[in-house]
Amino acid sequence: MGPSGATPGCFAVALADFGILGREMSEESATPDLTELVRRSVEAAARGDLDAHIAFYTHDAVWDASPMGIGTFEGQVAMRGFWEDWLSSYEGWGLQPVEVQELGNGVTFAVLDQRGRLLGSSGEIELRYASVCKWQEGKIARVTNYTDIDEARAAAERLAQQRA
Repeated sequence: MGPSGATPGCFAVALADFGILGREMSEESATPDLTELVRRSVEAAARGDLDAHIAFYTHDAVWDASPMGIGTFEGQVAMRGFWEDWLSSYEGWGLQPVEVQELGNGVTFAVLDQRGRLLGSSGEIELRYASVCKWQEGKIARVTNYTDIDEARAAAERLAQQRA
């Protein structure tokens, strides 16, 4: 039942009558906006909410930072362990999207800025890098991180073409 005991269908019709809700939902609206999901994932990571951040990934997702020399982590448990270790090394750590694009076929490309101060240090570290995500049913199945933005963009475009 919706508000005031109305059925959900009646409530939607009432909203449509007031111009609050369109009369028909497009098929496109049922498809997750992957750029928005990327932004939400980054926001969760930036505020240190690892539960919310990890929830954007499939259970067996792969977090690959081998192009950055960091390594590869398979599954949510391994990814969470990496993130806990990474974040525990910093004070005042932050992450912000610079560019987010959906390239089609379940592939996103994002340029991110990461900043923080290592524990016991007075200097701030800045890192701009790119993430290429392969999405599956509204969740990230694989993310590959690159320090070379152009290399990442080319990899993302190839992946989108391969999945077509």
